[in-house]
Amino acid sequence: MERAEKKELVATLNQVFKTTGVIVVAHNKGLTVNQVNDLRNKMAQAGVTVKVAKNRLAKLALNGTDAAGITGLFTGPTMVAYGTDPVTAPKIAATFAKTNEKFVVLGGALGKTILDANAVKALAELPSLDQLRGKLIGLIQAPATRIAGVLAAPGGQVARVINAYATKDQAA
Repeated sequence: MERAEKKELVATLNQVFKTTGVIVVAHNKGLTVNQVNDLRNKMAQAGVTVKVAKNRLAKLALNGTDAAGITGLFTGPTMVAYGTDPVTAPKIAATFAKTNEKFVVLGGALGKTILDANAVKALAELPSLDQLRGKLIGLIQAPATRIAGVLAAPGGQVARVINAYATKDQAA
């Protein structure tokens, strides 16, 4: 990689680290190409990007960002996953780490908050943004559904009473 390419990569990563919601750093020593491609595909489908960059360049890119505190995680062969949704990248990384013992989550950053491996795993257990939106919509709609049921109940009761009298006469 030439010097100009390195400068461009550092500038690009710096901009990404400034604007991204969550960053997850993991060791990837011993993963096969198929395993890495599988991880990249899973992350890409969820809108998360995975990069393998030289540690020195990643540390330079972290300078001046809120996530500068994670520079100590960049030792050995590392991968960086980042995305806007604060739960998706940790969730996929934690799930992938369960099935591949060579993939070890080291930690990450959520805005200015520095996360260790346990914090990333705890973040992975939270529901995703779409799941939270679905729950919120369900909570908002529940009172309206109950009100409609209460308002419809008296009319239904009257109809059942009339139906009972009508069938009583027919049976007799």
